[in-house]
Amino acid sequence: MRQPFPFARRAAAILLVVAAGCLKGTEPNNPSNPATDTYAASLGVNISQMTKVSDDLYIQDLIVGTGTQAATGKTLTVFYTGWLPNGTRFDTNVGGQAASVTLGAGQVISGWELGLVGVKAGGKRRLVIGSTLGYGPVANGPIPANSTLVFDVQVVTVQ
Repeated sequence: MRQPFPFARRAAAILLVVAAGCLKGTEPNNPSNPATDTYAASLGVNISQMTKVSDDLYIQDLIVGTGTQAATGKTLTVFYTGWLPNGTRFDTNVGGQAASVTLGAGQVISGWELGLVGVKAGGKRRLVIGSTLGYGPVANGPIPANSTLVFDVQVVTVQ
């Protein structure tokens, strides 16, 4: 028996393959690239004005703190908000309880471990983290696989 609309099915299959190829940063072998991502205007991200720590990490001090400087082994209390490049907020503790993070203890993603070194208590730092230093090729709750992440982190204390 002949299939109805064989051309339509083939065309739909081709469109699905093409569309899948356009989904940047969603395949296991396609990590995100913060330098080429497009950011929602509401985020205020301008990669060219940020400090490049690595291909997968850009930082910008929004407020320069005056307290103790963060280093590996130090415990920070922080307020943070995280967004996807399209402006979707996926997490925040602002307005709630500060989080405690010991740098180098593996409690947070590598982008935080590396990106918060050097910030001083009282400072606020923006981190733009490529998927290699984020959650990698695995989705994590509302965060799709291979996503670049944008965080604003206010450091309250460094001990």
